[in-house]
Amino acid sequence: MKDKKQHLLIEQVDKKLMVFKPAENMLVPSKGWLNAVRTSLNMTLQQLGQRLKITPQSVRDLEIREAEGTITINRLREAAMAMDLKLVYGLVPMDGSIDKKIEKKATEVARKIVLRTSDSMKLEDQENSKERIEKAIHEKAAEIIDELPKYIWE
Repeated sequence: MKDKKQHLLIEQVDKKLMVFKPAENMLVPSKGWLNAVRTSLNMTLQQLGQRLKITPQSVRDLEIREAEGTITINRLREAAMAMDLKLVYGLVPMDGSIDKKIEKKATEVARKIVLRTSDSMKLEDQENSKERIEKAIHEKAAEIIDELPKYIWE
């Protein structure tokens, strides 16, 4: 990458996100973590409500919203703290790492660019071999990875 600062940033973010990789396959309890922890502590809705200064019904609503995925992070953090827990969250790249995500996207974009050019050449009876096209895709992808232009995310 031309920009060493950008490369360093990618490396650092990748390293930080790898901590969450083991949690990727963790199953969330069907009623959510708040309900699972509260019931495992044998804490009533009323008791948690008192800690949060809300009604038992509002606690139930929080648990439902968490299970449905509509709770805010701040509200989830508050509820966790009321049970003497700390909310920790992270993101896990679906491609394994930020580097791999960039490489995959750069290859997709490079393929489109090279094949577009190749199609034009084909129309002019100047078709390239498959090997030459693949080499051009690889070279263009390397160039895109090096420059990391914003347009690759469009």
